[in-house]
Amino acid sequence: MPIFETRTWEPSERRVRGRLGGELVVDSGTPLLVREAGQPYVKYAFPRGDVRTDLVPDAVRTYEGDAELAGHVSVRWSALDRWFEEDEELPVGPRDPYHRVDTVRSARHVRVSIDGQLVAESRRPLAVFETGLPAQFYLPPEDVRLELFEPTPTRTGCPYKGFASYRTYRGAGTPERADVAWSYEEPFHEVAPLAGYVAFYASVADVVVDGVKRAA
Repeated sequence: MPIFETRTWEPSERRVRGRLGGELVVDSGTPLLVREAGQPYVKYAFPRGDVRTDLVPDAVRTYEGDAELAGHVSVRWSALDRWFEEDEELPVGPRDPYHRVDTVRSARHVRVSIDGQLVAESRRPLAVFETGLPAQFYLPPEDVRLELFEPTPTRTGCPYKGFASYRTYRGAGTPERADVAWSYEEPFHEVAPLAGYVAFYASVADVVVDGVKRAA
């Protein structure tokens, strides 16, 4: 993900709530959306009075050194069980309104090889164009030799696409390539066409699109 160079913030009109167990820890109608220098994702800062800091004292960050954000606090997302924008649950984290993810059906010819072994080939990929990132090509599972891969317990979350699951390459006579492929089995509704499609890390696999190898 691209990294923010400086701290910036803007007010949000979204009501944000966070719960821990049966307790409402955060309830704010005037949050700030903050982009922290050196970080790839946005976070929320709340007026101190909108947060039960006594319930999560170790998860609270203050901004006392910043005159513009003084009086606000952030709460570590993972410290609470559930977060909501209005009545929509956010299982991963807040989303930057200026960040786009476009999923486009394509007829590009995509070939994927690992250690010289062709593991996938498709002329019907999904091209994903995401703000600040190179285009990524996801292939239908029918066009991937899934018998050469083994699912792993690895799971990561993206605020824009959902939770990704991973596969390790186990081709005969070649080294294991851990978590080289991933897919979103139940993506967020904004990128629903991605469901089950498979992508590969170009740093490990040779991903060739229309005869041109993708950079790692």
